[in-house]
Parts: sequence; C-alpha cells; structure tokens
Amino acid sequence: MPESTAGTTAPDAESRPLDFTTTVKTARPVVDSDAHLPGEDVETAVLRWSRHPRCVALARLELRKSLAGWGLSELEDSAVLIVSELLSNAGLHAGVSRGQGIETRYVRSSGGLRIEVHDGSPVRPQPRTPDPESCDGRGLLLVDALADEWGVADRDGSGKVVWAELALPVGQSGEGGCW
Repeated sequence: MPESTAGTTAPDAESRPLDFTTTVKTARPVVDSDAHLPGEDVETAVLRWSRHPRCVALARLELRKSLAGWGLSELEDSAVLIVSELLSNAGLHAGVSRGQGIETRYVRSSGGLRIEVHDGSPVRPQPRTPDPESCDGRGLLLVDALADEWGVADRDGSGKVVWAELALPVGQSGEGGCW
C-alpha cells in the first residue's frame, strides 16, 4: 500500500535550484575563449537556479564545496560575496520570469577562479552611486573592489553573462601543495 502524503506539502519550487550539473573537467574554457590559455585544463561546476532569494545561500554553499575540492579555499571570502551579489542582481534586475533559470558557473584554472552568472535578460548591469540612506545599490561596487577583473558579455542565445575573476596569490597553484 502506498505511503500516505496527506498533510505534507511539496517544497516551494522557487526556493530550490532547478538543476544540479556535476563538476566537469575540460581542456577548453566554458564561455570566454580568451579567459584561459589554449589547452589549459579547467574544472567547471555548473548549476541552475530559480530566481528565489533563498537560492543565493545554496549557491554560496555549492561554491564553498567546489573551492574546497579544488584547493582554493583561500579565495572563499571574496568568492562567496561576489556570487551573492551577482546572483542577487540577476534575480532582482534581470527580469527572470517564473520557470526561467539563472545559471552559475564556477571555473577553476591554474591561475585562480572565474565566477559566471548567466541570465536571459539583455539588460546589462550598471554600477551606480548608492544613496547613503539606501540599503541597496552597492553590489557591483563590492564586486569591483574584490575581483581582479569583472565584466559583462553576450552569451549564445539570449541574455548575458556577468563574470568576475579572482587570481591566486603569486606562488600558489590551487593544488594545496607546498612549492
């Protein structure tokens, strides 16, 4: 006899990631052919999210897991703040409709980490001077302060990718070993 589900509710689909894609190792960059050297091995974690604000915390958790697995924990503080700001912006400002996902890509290379947030909106984010009394409007200023480089690019199909790169400190390879 099937178990009764009376009185239970399914989790809100807007609060869950849409799809988890496993970490992939590839010898070519995922998005920007100029972001890595030809033939350089990179590892990429690709995840899809709904626009619900709770997905931001889940994205931070998945990024922390990837960084730990890649030996890049020294980039964690800046990286989780950057993904929080970029994913929050996509959910708030990109006009992502119900059922349309936002994709994050965390790309490890020998030089560090690239964080990408893909959405279906062609509207590009613009840094602004926040009102001193306002609680928002500082996200891209934080990204600019923390990232070694960041930018916006068109993507295949509709929409854009907002990306930020964090370099490893000189002399570190991200492999967790002593040099």
